[in-house]
Amino acid sequence: MNCNDLLPIGELARRTGLAVSAIRFYEDKRLIEPIRTSGNQRRFLRSDIRRLSFILIAQRLGLGLTEIERELRKLPQGRTPNAGDWHAISGTIRKRIDAQIAQLEKVREDLDGCIGCGCLSLNKCALFNAGDKWGESGSGPRVLR
Repeated sequence: MNCNDLLPIGELARRTGLAVSAIRFYEDKRLIEPIRTSGNQRRFLRSDIRRLSFILIAQRLGLGLTEIERELRKLPQGRTPNAGDWHAISGTIRKRIDAQIAQLEKVREDLDGCIGCGCLSLNKCALFNAGDKWGESGSGPRVLR
């Protein structure tokens, strides 16, 4: 490995737009792994620029750090996700987005019914009291705040 392939943490921060503390956070989470010099200084592979970019994009798309770590662990050490990897990962994201869309459509349907029904009954309300779960503990306004 060429010395020019290694970046100090400040350079990695400059190249990715991340704060040094954020890079250390991702290091603590084992999403990136530095190489230590003989003086115990952190040095990062140039490929960590892409790895950090992948982390940021995945977070923006709604993946949690646990999910991101799981995806990155599937790759050989030090390798960044390529187009094939991203295609597989995007399939997982797509499934989650489809489930979220279905859930939001259900909420929208319930909301439309609620606005127009005028029932003011928690016994019938699919949004606030699905299946009359609050009715089991007696009557009264103790649930709504």
